[in-house]
This record gives sequence, C-alpha cells and structure tokens, in this order.
Amino acid sequence: MLPMFKNRLILLFGLLILLVFACKHDPSPIPIDPGPQWPAGTTPIAASDQRTGDAGQGYDYLVNGNYVGSGIPIAIYRTVYGDDPANLLGRTGDNATISPAFTALDAANGVRVVAPNCMQCHAQELRGEFVMGLGNTVEDYTVDGSALIGGLDAAVTVFYGNPSPEWTAYSAFRRGLLASGPHLITETVGVNPADKLAVILAAHRNPEDLSWRSTPGTPIPPEVVPTDVPAWWLLKKKNAMFYSGVGRGDFGKFLMASSLLTMSDSSEAREIDTHFKDVLAYINSLEPPVYPEPIDQTLADKGEKVFEAHCEKCHGTYGPDGQYPNLLVDQKTIGTDSVLASSNFSAHFFEDWYNNSWFGQGPEKGQVVAEGGYVAPPLDGVWATAPYLHNGSVPDLMTLLNSPTRPTYWKRSFSTDDYDLDAVGWKYTVEPSKTDKQTYDTTLPGYGNGGHVFGDVLSEGEREALVVYLKGV
Repeated sequence: MLPMFKNRLILLFGLLILLVFACKHDPSPIPIDPGPQWPAGTTPIAASDQRTGDAGQGYDYLVNGNYVGSGIPIAIYRTVYGDDPANLLGRTGDNATISPAFTALDAANGVRVVAPNCMQCHAQELRGEFVMGLGNTVEDYTVDGSALIGGLDAAVTVFYGNPSPEWTAYSAFRRGLLASGPHLITETVGVNPADKLAVILAAHRNPEDLSWRSTPGTPIPPEVVPTDVPAWWLLKKKNAMFYSGVGRGDFGKFLMASSLLTMSDSSEAREIDTHFKDVLAYINSLEPPVYPEPIDQTLADKGEKVFEAHCEKCHGTYGPDGQYPNLLVDQKTIGTDSVLASSNFSAHFFEDWYNNSWFGQGPEKGQVVAEGGYVAPPLDGVWATAPYLHNGSVPDLMTLLNSPTRPTYWKRSFSTDDYDLDAVGWKYTVEPSKTDKQTYDTTLPGYGNGGHVFGDVLSEGEREALVVYLKGV
C-alpha cells in the first residue's frame, strides 16, 4: 500500500498547477478601440500590481520550505523509499537525498517529517530532461488516496505509538488526506483534479481565521472535473488565474493556497504568505525549454504568417517585441468542454467563501470573479506542454488544429520519452472504446475534446507550417 503513496500525494498539490494565472478584477468597463481591437466573443482582463521579491530566496523556500508543515516521519519515509541520490534540485542536508517531489522539514513540534511539495505537480521529466515548471501530466489519480491512511496509521503507531510527537506531526496531513481523497478520483490517468481539491479544503476551513472544521461548511460538488497542468513559465504574462480566468488580485494568495491542507489557522497563513512574493519572483524567472531539434526556418516563416492571420489576436505575438492580450473567450466562441468553467472555482458558494475569507481581505488580497469562458493562453514553450486544451483531451498539436481527426478514445504509454516531436505531443493509439484507466474517454462530462476549431480552415500545408512555427515560440 505505501508505494502508492508517493504518486497519490500529487493530487494534494495539484491546486498549485492552477496558480499560473492571476490578476486584480477591474469592475469598470475597458474601452474598446474602433476596429474592433478585440476579436468578437472576447473580453480583455486588466492587470493588477504584484508584490516584488527575491527569486533566489523564492527557490529556496519552494524546495526546502515548510509551506506544508505536516507529513510522514522521516524514518518511515526512508524505510519505504530509501535515498534518491540524483539531487535534481541541488539541495543540502536531508533533502539532498530526498526525491525532488518531497521536502524534509521540521513540523511545528520539532519532529522531522517528509511532506510533498510543489514539484509534485510543477516539474516533470521530458525526453530525459528534468524540466522545472512543466506541468506533470503522467500521474495517476484514478484511485482513492485516503485508502493509504490505514497503512500509514499502522506504520506510525508501530514505529512511535499513538499518541506520540510523531503522530501529532503526522496528524494534520492525515486529516487532509482523509477529507479529500474520496472526492478526487479521476476517470483516466494523467489529468488532475486540483480545482476540486481547493474547493474541498476551503469547505473544511472557517473563512475568517482558516481554522479546520470537521464538517464541510460549503457544498462539495459530486463531479471530478479534470484539468491539464499548465506551465509555470506562463505566469509572468498572465493577468488572471485558472483556466476560466476567475482568480484576480494578488498572485501570492493563490500560490500559497495548498497550505490549506495542513496549516493550523490564519496566524500560520500570515507567516507563509511573507515568503510567496519570493516564490512568485522565482516562478517569473523561469523560461520554457527550447525545442530540442533543428527547425526548418523556411517552413517556420510560412507558419508565422499563418499564425499572424489566424492565431495572434487571441494568443499574442512572440519574439523580443511580443505582446500578449490576456483575453477571456466566451463559451459560445471557444466551444470547448464547458464543465470546468461552470463548476468548482466558478461556483457561487466558492466565490463567496474566498472573497469573504482571510485570502480576500487586506491590501494584498485575492478575489474570485466568475465570468464564464476560458482564457486564451500564451504559447511560450507550447511544444513541451502536451496534451492540449484545458482538460488534456487532445494528444498533440496537429490533432488540435484539425478537429475532425481528434480521437474519441485514445491511449498513451505515460513514458516521458514517448513524445512525438513532429506532431508535437504524446504518441498515442486510437482505441475503439475505453478499455482501461490509461484510455482517455472524451464522451465523459468534463473530458470532451470539442471546440477550438479555428485550425479546421487551414490546408494541410498551412497546418504543417504553423506547427513548425509553434515549435520555436
């Protein structure tokens, strides 16, 4: 049972995947220049001031900090997993031999524990390279993570006893896993239920002081809506948080929200919050990985013309003088699966909870503003970020740009080496039906692969040139 624990912890931090997009809501209308300046069916999202910080200190806190302050006693962790000598994060002390997805730290009572960190969702190997900030799209959330609690309880009890200081140091993590695990089971491997995780953790917190309440104070929706994990390096361009653009205001308040899993109350939240201006500075320093093979520049130049004609009004321009418009595209225009845009963060009860909670108060506050539709994302490093659409329903770029060819059922190996650099995305097979949990079923609510049909008007040659151009943005 315990070996599953390492993979299942990722869902508890998927909520940080969503923190790639935030801005302050401006209730006043934004003037539209004659033309019109913005494509029909889109609305620009205004920017907000963000706190400045130190990127070096932000990296240190991200990989060594105690923003999740409860976990497994370190002796149990080492017994189960042993040492990881790769040290991909360049850490020292205990963390030099801990997996990059975990952090050894001292719990509030001084007991040394190992807790999952942000790299659970925001780092992944791709073709043999460890890419910091790349959304993790190979993890399995199709089982109930709380099923692990029995084994962990037994291990802590046998090693240390209950009650014991070690049990106390583990108990907040245990509580969060029990509350969330049964509600976060996806239909296929590789998608992330992070939006719902945030809703669950909020339901178990008093909004004023963030203290834990054993009985949820707001509804927990029955559906588990999948998301694909966006890349962190896009954050510097974004004015709105989450795929549906509902997160407005201070980036730091959203970035620290995974601490709801284990924090004691708002007093601990205030201390954690002081570090997230630095975490933001580090995230803003990230750049996308460079496409690893030569690019046909003649074809890329042709593709750039196609991009200018069909794509840049929503997705922006690239290069030294590139501009990104930060547009929210309404549901009728984009046509992609609508379930995410109408659930979880967009639900009125979550909007009320967040805006009236500790996170929504003070001069540096976050605000949830649900307006429907989805944000047209920037495309920096898009070659590395398959699968595509907000729910990861399309395996590669060539298929995204030719909607009739999108498979209803498709399957991939989940090996991070199994990447198609020509079609730009994951290698896959078309299946006749959903045969197992590795098969993506686009007929399920929330998993649909329709919409974003703008590439259908292109010829095969134009489509090929466009994909070559996108390899280099």
